Amino acid sequence: MANPVVVGVDGSPSSMAAVGTAAREAALRKTTLRLVHAFGWPSVRPLLGGPPWTPAAAGVRELVDGTLAEAEQRAREVSPPLDIAREVTVGEPVMVLEIESRTASLVVVGSRGLGGFGSLLLGSTAVHLAAHGHCPVLVVRGTPDPVAPVLLAVDGSPAGESAVEFAFAEASMRGAGLLALHVWNTWGEGASVGPDDPLDVVVDVERLREQEQRLLDDTLSPWQRRCPEVAVERRLTRSRIRPALIEASRDAQLVVAGARGRGGFTGLLLGSVSQALLHHAHCPVAVVRGNQ
Repeated sequence: MANPVVVGVDGSPSSMAAVGTAAREAALRKTTLRLVHAFGWPSVRPLLGGPPWTPAAAGVRELVDGTLAEAEQRAREVSPPLDIAREVTVGEPVMVLEIESRTASLVVVGSRGLGGFGSLLLGSTAVHLAAHGHCPVLVVRGTPDPVAPVLLAVDGSPAGESAVEFAFAEASMRGAGLLALHVWNTWGEGASVGPDDPLDVVVDVERLREQEQRLLDDTLSPWQRRCPEVAVERRLTRSRIRPALIEASRDAQLVVAGARGRGGFTGLLLGSVSQALLHHAHCPVAVVRGNQ
């Protein structure tokens, strides 16, 4: 049996949506679903000599049990025979889930939990896990079309190989097609793309296009041979990278991206493209770090 799928539960609508997605992922993998609820340490320390703080002492055990029972019910609506485990622990939720990711096949979280400000598009837990998780992290957002393809953001980087593998596996398990989109723009995100593009004056654009096409083909060909059951559409687009991927996510059931692509700084754990998708994609986003 594969390692469990872990989902963070805090009772928010976002986390309950994540439970449903996590249940489907666990069913696809034929593995256990772990419902994890973490208590952050209270801001006020107990009086000197007083008993240590615990969920039971704080009178919230019934509340937690109710939240987890609701989450389990939601999971069983998605997959009745699912093997479900509950975990309640004391600690900062982001650190608890990072630890859980060490022995999970996938961690699923909502885009925003109970602790988030209304104006924030993405909770800190999701961002931290995408950058530091030890397994792929799936952030649930938007309303995906279940018959749409899985969208893979191809960047051609060695670190992105893990994202390619994950995308093919997801498409195969879901019985979905795979849209492999490689967006290129040599002058960077701020440059124009069109008749006035300065790139057209100083370089051979057609040669660059051929190089980018080879990169796309070389990235996908080995995996298409390994996964012949997955119907793959290869798409090469010259555009601004982040807006193009966000727009393409409108017609996808899942976006898969590496944590950091070719243009990232060496020490950067989460690149600008993956961050943009986490904040603005129109469907769930899976961020896959290389060498996990």
